[in-house]
Amino acid sequence: MTPWVLRLIVANVVVFFLQSTVPLVNSLLALQAAGLVWRPWTLVSYMFLHGGFSHIFWNMLGLYFFGPVLEARLGGANFLRLFLVSGVVGGLCWLIFSALPMGGFGILIGASGGVFGVQLAFAYFWPRQPIYIWGIVPIEARWLVVIMTAFSLYSGLGGSGGGVAHFAHLGGFLGGFLYLKWLERRQQAPLREWQTAARPSVPKMESPAKAIERWAKIRRDDLHEVNRTELDRILDKISASGIASLTPAEREFLDRFSARLN
Repeated sequence: MTPWVLRLIVANVVVFFLQSTVPLVNSLLALQAAGLVWRPWTLVSYMFLHGGFSHIFWNMLGLYFFGPVLEARLGGANFLRLFLVSGVVGGLCWLIFSALPMGGFGILIGASGGVFGVQLAFAYFWPRQPIYIWGIVPIEARWLVVIMTAFSLYSGLGGSGGGVAHFAHLGGFLGGFLYLKWLERRQQAPLREWQTAARPSVPKMESPAKAIERWAKIRRDDLHEVNRTELDRILDKISASGIASLTPAEREFLDRFSARLN
């Protein structure tokens, strides 16, 4: 369990118990189009409310399964921002496609938008990683996202919502994707202050041989299984094609984990 995954789960559980003891919590934190002007914070706070035990259970289970490895890959700050951006975009999509066309009626609660963004990011980095549905049926992460997107579109546009905010789910996917592309652009930009702060222990200038030597010291056994597989893939790529073949994202991955050695 990584720090921000744990904090988000604890925060959701605490607010869930507050919902049952302090009824005012729902009206203050739930997202509703009619009250958004007077309660703008609800565009974020709605993510910490849930409609029942099964609602919070499945959302937190998804965060627990997909979150830790992603936080280890992105870092705590980027992981938290991805979760929040996904949730906010999910809320906006729900407002645009569900609430406003109905006259602003209804409320939105639940962390699904943020969790869907985390799932999208997992599939973005590890598209072929098998996910076991109900612990039995394997499906690659990329195809799981495709299926969930198609189902949400069909249900949302077909009107068979059944009380589920399908457009918030789709917005979560969209928010996660947009944040990853923005982050990717920053990683490909020239070295800036924010990169130096993120990797204070990595030398600014070093020869390819020194970089490879530093990366080779990364302790595989300390990594999550998915990150370990990614490390092996990148090191094999260096052996086959040289350090010049690495993408900025791959160098960022190696630098992040090698920085932990100091």
